[in-house]
Amino acid sequence: METFGARYHPPGTPPGTLTRHGEGGATRICLLEYNQEHFSETLIPTPEQCRAAVQNDWVDWLDVTNVHDPAAICALGETFGMHPLAMEDILNSGQRPKVDFHEKHAFLILNLPYLSGKDIRLEQISLFVGDGHLLSFCSGDGKAFEPVRERLRQGFGRLRTRGVDYLLYALVDVIIDSAFPLLENIGEQIEDLEDQVLENPDKTILTSLHQLKRDLLLLRRALWPQREVISRLIQHDAELVSEIMRPYFSDCYDHSVQVIDLIETYREMLSGMLDIYLSSLSNRMNDIMRVLTVIATIFIPLTFVAGVYGMNFTDYPEHPWSMPELHWYYGYPLIWGVMIAIALVLLAIFRWKKWL
Repeated sequence: METFGARYHPPGTPPGTLTRHGEGGATRICLLEYNQEHFSETLIPTPEQCRAAVQNDWVDWLDVTNVHDPAAICALGETFGMHPLAMEDILNSGQRPKVDFHEKHAFLILNLPYLSGKDIRLEQISLFVGDGHLLSFCSGDGKAFEPVRERLRQGFGRLRTRGVDYLLYALVDVIIDSAFPLLENIGEQIEDLEDQVLENPDKTILTSLHQLKRDLLLLRRALWPQREVISRLIQHDAELVSEIMRPYFSDCYDHSVQVIDLIETYREMLSGMLDIYLSSLSNRMNDIMRVLTVIATIFIPLTFVAGVYGMNFTDYPEHPWSMPELHWYYGYPLIWGVMIAIALVLLAIFRWKKWL
């Protein structure tokens, strides 16, 4: 998993300083205005159109993607009355998820996880919600919100018949639920690794285990605070979330809790798999040491016998302490028979003791 880049100001920089970060594409702005009967979509709206959107009675969604241009963010901030610190947080992606309530609007920061090839990436989503209008700022291309845009274009569901709080719910729901396909992919990897750990543990499995644990740790750090953000939205006494919409946001809260539970479950599974991996290596080493010990134990008496009869005390055959077997016709095959018998007896004992 790739963490956020270093998008911060040097210590001592005045608060509210807007600086370009990253080398992404040009900032894209799209204005979507709708009510129950009408819908309009304007790509790259003029400042006059943005100011008019603030004054009308429609629900206005200003969708900003590839957030890199400080001038564009500053212009939008002045039009919609955004706080300078909020604009700074929009540009400096990598912020911790949070929600700030002001007199007439709220400012949210959430993290949207997604897969880029085999890598896990995080896209910061900043939401500025006011009376009848919503501004979304995506550090990436914002493709995750395309289903919501298409629902508005086609007029499907309740989206066109509800207020800005329902639009906020739709976007938050997309952000929270985007973690489920990613976690499903991680779960499949964990199942594959579990089979490999039990069947054939090796060093490549250990590398994969540590990589997955690192990904889950960073996901936990990025997604855990989002539960608190949604909880504060539900509990805040303001007109931002109506009583009708509170059950919808409670459903988002339940999904965020489920995401955290899955992350914690997968982390525990990986910790258990790491223990199984180490136990498997230890058992394999014990099996190897047992075989080597058996071989060494069998050859110790054989080596003793061979050593005794290798001393060659035969200069005086008539001496009482000489080795008679060395001059016996069947001495050599006898010694072989004795050594083979010793080895077979030791193997039988090992089998009886269940050491083999």
